[in-house]
Formats: sequence, structure tokens, C-alpha cells
Amino acid sequence: MYFYGSGQRRGHVLLIAGDAVVRRRTVQLAPSANLAALAMVPASVLLGGELPTDTVCLDGARDPNTVLTRLRSAAATPGPLLVYLSGRLTADRRGRLYVALAGTTRSAVRYTALPWEWLGGELRGRPAGLTTVLVDLVADGDAWPVLRECEGLPVSSGTEVYGVVCPPGFATGGGTASGYTRHWIEQLRRGPARPADVQLHALAAGAAGLPPGALVLPTARELSMRPAPPAPDPYQPGGRRPNPYQPGGQRWPGRGDGPDSAPNAGATLTPAAGAVVGSPLGGVPGGDPRPHIHALATGGRHLEAAALARAWEEHVQHTYGFSSMEAVEWAEIRADLARMAGDFPLATGLWIGACRARLAGQGVAGPEVHAAAAGALYCWTQLKDRASVVESGPELVAVLRALPALDPRLLRLTQARLDASRAPGLPRAVRT
Repeated sequence: MYFYGSGQRRGHVLLIAGDAVVRRRTVQLAPSANLAALAMVPASVLLGGELPTDTVCLDGARDPNTVLTRLRSAAATPGPLLVYLSGRLTADRRGRLYVALAGTTRSAVRYTALPWEWLGGELRGRPAGLTTVLVDLVADGDAWPVLRECEGLPVSSGTEVYGVVCPPGFATGGGTASGYTRHWIEQLRRGPARPADVQLHALAAGAAGLPPGALVLPTARELSMRPAPPAPDPYQPGGRRPNPYQPGGQRWPGRGDGPDSAPNAGATLTPAAGAVVGSPLGGVPGGDPRPHIHALATGGRHLEAAALARAWEEHVQHTYGFSSMEAVEWAEIRADLARMAGDFPLATGLWIGACRARLAGQGVAGPEVHAAAAGALYCWTQLKDRASVVESGPELVAVLRALPALDPRLLRLTQARLDASRAPGLPRAVRT
């Protein structure tokens, strides 16, 4: 049971460092270094709120029951919870996944490692929207085939999971903080306002220089199935303003950001004068089709949602002009619909086109320009097919290069991934 009295509500941060990943006497992932780096960040910044927060670091734990006790205590916190895990992901002979702890051996995984299912079991009873799990893991040779088969790391329906799992044989930190965790922390320190977790994840994953084959969480399937969380009031303590970097964050009324909060909201989106009732442009209650389109998409009717959005885009193009900001907003809506449907090649192309149009109309300083660039970068990192990565990569690089305020490492690492995908001898599928 959870109590939400003003005097009892607290937040909790639980940082867990599992077994280090060592290959041929070379440290590939140092969980202790990741914990040390995160421990330097104020708990209020990690959680994104001003509630009193308890922080617990578990480094070098050898007994899974000790970790379970800490998990159980963290899950009982009445406020927001962040659980961070870094280390080696392994599996037993039955194909069950574990986070290896200090001293875990292959022959005794079931007794010396933390079963992944324990994490979901402890967090399952928490209210939705209060729990985030952040992972920076490397899968060993036993876990990687299991992970590829299940295509994700399920926790619980009310928990948001972000992070990366690198395949065996790749160094991610070389004994220091790994790229993903380091860039997550650096993004937290870049400005006075804490970005949303999905923005932090997208930027950190894009800048981390992940190896080919890395699993990025949430997967396309998990992202498309995730319900829209209720948005807190940005004018209340602990609330956040709508995040322009979050896919769809500004464009769907009914998700905490009404028509007046969207870019170019002053445009009147009404059917053309000659529109026939029953056509894609007719019969929209209140003259705003976006809630209806979003309901179609979240209900799994992606083709209908895409067709209706395309019809409205064409109407707006003919009414306001093909290069108008009203038309660009509808291109962004179509990009978000493509993301929701898991069509990341289309989403990437639409975001790149929207970013180019906003650059031409608004210049390099507009927040919508950077939001479109972040949307393009995020969707591009979800591309699994090498041909798709190579096809859209040069355009993405050109867009990022046009933004002088952008972290230069994002451009450098995007170019590095593009160059690696162009190299001969790689498999067709690139899971980064």
C-alpha cells in the first residue's frame, strides 16, 4: 500500500553495480565507475523533482538476496523511483536472464546472480508513472541469444525502461564511465531545466557510440505499445512543461498539451470549403482532427491514422503553402504516427524534412528546429537495416551540421555510425 500524505511522500534512487565485464584481461564495462559518476549528480536532478530523496548505492554486492531486500525497500517508497543497473547480463541453462553480481560464476548463476524477473516482481505493484528503470549492460555469450529472441527486457507495465545492452565482445567504457551513462549525465548538466527521460535517452544513445548490434531500450515494439502517460501540471510544484523533444510531445491534444501549446497553434485547422462530409476532411468534431487521429493510432489503426493525417497535410499545404509552418507541423504529426507504427525509415525521413523546413523558416535557434533534429536522430538510431541507415544518414548528418548549438559529439558519433554502416562485411541488420 502506498501513502501520499505531504509529510510522507519521498523519492528514492537505487544504484546497482553488478559484475564488471572483462574480456582478455581488458575491462569492457566498469559498473563501479558508472555508479561513482551517477553518485555525483544530485538526487533531485536524477529524479527531476524537489521531493526529499533517499539514495542507495549497491556496489560489489555478492548475495542476490541482499539486492532483493534493497529492491523491496525501494519499491515501497511512496514517491518517484529510479532504479539504475549496470554490469553483465547473463543467463542460466533454462534461458532465464540474470544480472551477474560480484563473484557470479557460470556454473552457479542461479545462486549467485540477480534474476531479472525479481526486478519486475518487486516493481509490479507500484502506481504507473512513478517508476523508471535505467540500464547500461553488456550481455555475455549466454544471455545474448536469449535477449535477441525476446527482443527486450520486460519489467512491469507501469515502469518506464530506458537504456542499452551491448553485445559480447565490445568495450563500452574501458574502465571508466561508459558512453551511454556518461552522456546521460552530461545532458543532465547542460541546462538549468531537466529534460524528460525520453529526451535524455535519445540524446545519450545517439552520442554513446554504440557498437553494431546493440539493443536500445525501449524497442520499437515496446515504444509503440506504451500508453501515453498523464502529463503533470507544469505550473504545480514538481510539474514539467511539455517536452518538445519527446516524440509527439507537443502535437497531440489530450496528452497534456492542448491545441494552444502546439507550434503554430494559431492556425485554424478546418476542412476546406468544398470538403465532402464523409471524406477524410469531413466530420471532425470541433474542427481539430488531431485527437481523433491520435486515438486511431493508439488503437492500432495506424493505416487509417496515417491516411487521415496525410489528407489534412495536403489540405493545409494547399491552404497555407507547401513550405508554411502549418504544413511542417503536419509533417511532424505524420513523423510521430510513423514512429508509433514502428516505421522508423519513414519517421526519420519526415523528421529530417521537417527540420530542414524549420531551419529555412526559423533559423538555427528555434526550439522546434532542435526538437525536429532530436526526433530525426532518435528514429535514425532505431533503424535496424544497414541500407536504411546509409540511405538517410547523410541527410541527417547535414541537418546536424547546420545546428551550431548542438553538442558536436552527436554529429561526430552520427558520422561514425554512418561510416561503420558503409563498411563492407557487416551484416545487413544493424541493431543500434
